[in-house]
Amino acid sequence: MGFITAAIIGGATTLGATAIGAIGAGKQAKRAGKEKARLESKLIDLENKRQPIINPYEGVSDLSGMITDLSSIVSNPFANLGVATKSAAIEIEEADIALANTLDTLRATGASAGGATALAQAALQSKKGVSASIEQQEAANEKARAQGQANLERMQMTEAQRVQSGLFGEAQRMQDVDVKGKSFVYGEKERRETEQLNRTQAQITGQQQAQMAARQNQTSIIAGGISAVGNIASSATSAYAAQQASNKLIKSDRRLKKNIKLIGVSQKGLNIYAFEYINKAFGAGTWQGVMSNEIPKHAVVKHEDGYDRVDYSKLDVIFKQI
Repeated sequence: MGFITAAIIGGATTLGATAIGAIGAGKQAKRAGKEKARLESKLIDLENKRQPIINPYEGVSDLSGMITDLSSIVSNPFANLGVATKSAAIEIEEADIALANTLDTLRATGASAGGATALAQAALQSKKGVSASIEQQEAANEKARAQGQANLERMQMTEAQRVQSGLFGEAQRMQDVDVKGKSFVYGEKERRETEQLNRTQAQITGQQQAQMAARQNQTSIIAGGISAVGNIASSATSAYAAQQASNKLIKSDRRLKKNIKLIGVSQKGLNIYAFEYINKAFGAGTWQGVMSNEIPKHAVVKHEDGYDRVDYSKLDVIFKQI
């Protein structure tokens, strides 16, 4: 029965190796689970520390104070035009002097009154010409003054429009610059935080896969160990059967068997049965063979334990596990 002992030792060794492998795989799964939990906590912390959403248009400033309104320095050069009255006064004075001299001459010469009247009329016409000249100057001055005022107002409007355009342009420029700057900073920080979150999530996924792989490995090790033990037991049974067959003596006494079922008949008319041994030490599982009480006596050996043995080499039935 040395092969039984060897099978037991082999099974124990296999079970030990299986236990060690399963424990190791279990530890790997636990380590992966702890690391996954740590990374999940880190992910939550990263999500809680993400930057708040901002309004990039808040706090926009401009440089409009640097723009100066120049309309106040524009003036009307025709506003204070005067009339050349001095030359007119001189001309009138000269006409009066000439008239007085002429009258003195007429008195000295005894000229008639008609000559004096003519002189007075000439003087009056001279004064009327001076007055007309003054009126012409005044009209020209008024026209120039109106033209100057129109030019002034046009220049003031142009300057006001320039200032207004400059104010809006600078305000718009400052808003665009500020908004673009805030948007860039926010977007760049968001990109970095998203990358960090993605990396952490990828690490969590990796640890989940590692944990799953370790659990699967543990299951495979245990299943492999069980299978190996089963194979050892089966090998031991087969070895036992082979040894019995080699000895040409197989325990085939009906009293040693259970679940006996007729499954066929040999060419020589021997009944072939499927059965199980009551004592698993004789062989586990289902076997094929005969009943010692139904076969020719020359193939039956009475054993000292009181149970029949069969020499299958003398029969046309094969003893085997099925």
